[in-house]
Amino acid sequence: MMRLNYQRHCCQPHRRAVSRNGVFLNLDIYLYSGVPYGFNGEQPVLWAPLADQGWRPCLASVNAPYCAAFPQKSEGYLQVFLDGGLNQQRMGICDAVAIAKMLNATLVIPHLEVNPVWQDSSSFMDIFDVDLFINVLKNDIPIIKELPEEFSWSTKEYYGTAIRATRIKRAPVHASANWYLENVLPLLQSYGIAAISPFSHRLTFDDLAGEIQQLRCNVNFKALVFVPHIRALGDALVHRLRYPRGQSQAISTDYLRETTDPNDEQKPQKFVVLHLRFDKDMAAHSACDFGGELRSQGRCPLTPEEIGLLLGALGFDNNTRLYLASHKVYGGEARISTLRELFPLMEDKKSLTSSEERFRTKGKASLLAAVDYYVGMHSDIFISASPGNMHNALVGHRSFENMKTIRPNMGLSSVRQWWKGIKKDAGNSG
Repeated sequence: MMRLNYQRHCCQPHRRAVSRNGVFLNLDIYLYSGVPYGFNGEQPVLWAPLADQGWRPCLASVNAPYCAAFPQKSEGYLQVFLDGGLNQQRMGICDAVAIAKMLNATLVIPHLEVNPVWQDSSSFMDIFDVDLFINVLKNDIPIIKELPEEFSWSTKEYYGTAIRATRIKRAPVHASANWYLENVLPLLQSYGIAAISPFSHRLTFDDLAGEIQQLRCNVNFKALVFVPHIRALGDALVHRLRYPRGQSQAISTDYLRETTDPNDEQKPQKFVVLHLRFDKDMAAHSACDFGGELRSQGRCPLTPEEIGLLLGALGFDNNTRLYLASHKVYGGEARISTLRELFPLMEDKKSLTSSEERFRTKGKASLLAAVDYYVGMHSDIFISASPGNMHNALVGHRSFENMKTIRPNMGLSSVRQWWKGIKKDAGNSG
């Protein structure tokens, strides 16, 4: 979870024990905002918004003296080359702004590497509103879209052909502020430019000035806004989840009127977003055999079938409108068939939109993840069933907005025992 500067701590564990087929499941429910989760089985409690608990995000002082005006002359240009998927890159952007601030450097819009798994070549400007990004941070650091002509040689290709004096290749993971002052600032002062590659999780969360942590939050929650066509597609998905009768309507010039018409006779429905990461690479790296016994003694991710049962234990029934935020699920439709049987109102990007509406995101894993992120930020409840950067980013962002977020944390052996009992009973009844 991205560490945020709150006046009160926002993560509280709550326990509930439920029994299915004689197996007791002890669920640690981590509610990342506000009040304890309601366990009395009443739907109004389940869907109730979080009460104001008195803590506030620390952005009120983001325009305090430290950023009233930066020095007239920058030390030089800072480049970063971000690897990973969308949300890992998102955190890297926050770090890059913080480092530029500490070094009094001019930040070049970060370069997003092509992910070897997703093969997505989307740039920063393909995903985020770059002009808004620059404008929101204009009082914090200078930002440019491209290097001036005299430094145009500083490219990814240039650094890939030989050892270069202006490249920082071995920045430590979670490096301290002093490390950057001692190792990167001299390069800026000597050459006028420094390029950090690779750049992922390269700045510590600890022992940084409060204003730097606040700046990180300002980047993540205010400056990084998706481009209009991603927001439009996200709005369409949210509208069709709220008002199911409109799910076959195409996005049109009247779309905003359709989504905001106060005379709409249909009452908006609540929905939950389930983040499920069960991709081929994740399944392979887990060293688990999901068709039988475990191949290792380690912990394996819950399968989609097991997650469906877990949601039932949390109180969600077959009338729940569920949006599945995921990329390609390993095993395809067969893998999530049980989840769909338990939640027949389950939807995803493909079920709610036409191929024409998704045309601009086709084959773009980062853009598809951005759409899921947007929908996740507009849901009544977000449930993270998978660890990782998407979990970290959305949990932090929803906590910032005081929105209900649940992360079930349970012993995998018990849920699998429960699942086997369910299947055994089903076989006997047949």
